[in-house]
Amino acid sequence: MSAAWTEHAIWWHVYPLGAVGAPIRTPDTDDPPRRLDHLLPWLDHVVRLGTNGVLLGPVFASSTHGYDTTDHFRVDPRLGTDDDLERFLAAAHERGLRVLLDGVFNHVGAEHPLVTQVLAEGPDGPRAGFVRVDWDHPDGPRTADFEGHRALVALNHDDPAVAAYVADVMSHWLTRGADGWRLDAAYAVPPEFWARVLPAVRAHHPDAWIVGEVIHGDYTGVVAASGMDAVTQYELWKAVWSSLLDRNFWELDHALQRHDALLEAFVPQTFVGNHDVTRVATRVGPQAGALALVVLMTVAGVPSVYYGDELGWTGLKEDREGGDDAVRPPLPATPDDLGDDERHVLALHQELIALRRRHAWLHHARTTTDELTNTRYRYTATSADGAHRLHVELDVTDTPRAVVRDDHRQVLVTT
Repeated sequence: MSAAWTEHAIWWHVYPLGAVGAPIRTPDTDDPPRRLDHLLPWLDHVVRLGTNGVLLGPVFASSTHGYDTTDHFRVDPRLGTDDDLERFLAAAHERGLRVLLDGVFNHVGAEHPLVTQVLAEGPDGPRAGFVRVDWDHPDGPRTADFEGHRALVALNHDDPAVAAYVADVMSHWLTRGADGWRLDAAYAVPPEFWARVLPAVRAHHPDAWIVGEVIHGDYTGVVAASGMDAVTQYELWKAVWSSLLDRNFWELDHALQRHDALLEAFVPQTFVGNHDVTRVATRVGPQAGALALVVLMTVAGVPSVYYGDELGWTGLKEDREGGDDAVRPPLPATPDDLGDDERHVLALHQELIALRRRHAWLHHARTTTDELTNTRYRYTATSADGAHRLHVELDVTDTPRAVVRDDHRQVLVTT
C-alpha cells in the first residue's frame, strides 16, 4: 500500500549532472563546484508549474554519468557535498515539495572500491560474493557487467551482504530527508531481492514511496513479488507517442485497457519523457506533444514531467557514447530566462497540472472508450467510486488538437 501522499504527487524529474552543467566525461576543474545549488532557484519553478515533488536523477559519487556509482554514501563531488544535498532537501521541504532519489543498486561503477577489493582479495576473500565474477575466465578474473557495459559491474543479489548494504544506503538517505526512491534498472534485479531489502527500509520509513524502473514484462507480478509500491509505465509511454506519430489510436486504447487492469493491484508511475528517451516534442512535434501531455494528466497514475518538456525542449537520444547528452542539457541560470515559445508550452503544462490537482481522483481513474478511429479518440476518465468524470477528445486528423470537458460538457482545456 503506497503512502497516502502519493495520491497527490506530481513529479518534476531532473537529471542533476546535466541540468547543472557538470562535466560528464572530462575532469572537473571547478573547486569546490557547489553545482547542486544551481537547482535551488528552480524549486520555485517547480511550485509555479504546479508539481509538488522533485524526482532527482543520480546524485551520488560516480565516475561519469551518475549510474556508475563509486560511493552511495557520498554526494558526487561534481555536484557538491552532503551538506549541499541536505540544503536542497530542506529547501524543497520548505516549499512543500517531496524529493525522490535515484538508487542504482543493480550494479556499481568499475571504479567502486568494493570492486577493487573483491578482485584484489580473490575468490576466498571476505567480500568475494559482493559482485559477480568469473574467476576462471581465460583472460583472468572477469566481472559480470550490465547489458554489455564493462564499466558497470553487476552486484550479486544472492549475497545477503548486498541486501544489507542496499538497505543501509536507502535508510541512510531517507533519514537525511529523502521521501522515497526510484530503483534504477529494477527490471534486471530479481524481485525477491527487493522483498528482502524493503521490509528493513520500511520498518523505519513506512511513508517512503518506492518505484522501480521496469521497462517490460509482468508489471503486476514484479510489484507483488518485490514489495515495491509502483513501477514505471513504459508500455503506456510507448503507446502515447507511437499512436500520435503513426496516427493509430488503437494502440493507445489497447494500452489504456491494460493500464486499467494494473490499477487493481497498484498505481504506476506515468510519464511521456525521461532522461533515457528522445523528447516527446522531437518524436511527434510540439502540437502532438501537447496531446501527449493531455493523456498524461487525465489518466490514472503518479505522473512525472521531465525537465525541459514543460518548456517544449527538443532532444534526440542516440545509441552512442554521449548519445544521452541532448536529452540531459543544462538549465538556464534561473527560470526567468525563458523565451516566448517556452512560456507558451509552460502555460499549457500549468493549466493541465492544475486540472490534475483539482481532480485528485484521477490518480485512480478508470478510462472507457467513447469513440475510436485511427485519428480520433474520445475517452471518459471516471473516478473509482463513479462519482466524477472528465471527457477527453484527441484528434490528429489534421492539426493535432485536444479538448477536455467536465461532466456538464463545459470545456476545461483546449490545445
